[in-house]
Amino acid sequence: MARTCPECGGEMVYDRRRSIYVCRVCGLAFSRFELDREKRRKKREEKDSWKREYLKWWLSSKK
Repeated sequence: MARTCPECGGEMVYDRRRSIYVCRVCGLAFSRFELDREKRRKKREEKDSWKREYLKWWLSSKK
């Protein structure tokens, strides 16, 4: 399963010597735990953003 970088969307590769994932594009490095936590945070932010946009639409005048 290919992992993607939460910042730039590049491919993350596993560095066995340091036991971390490193982005091939931007060089960002995460442990497996940090990478999973960051992905969950991003997903939650996207969901919250969608909810705010929906609420804004719902409260706007629909004439």
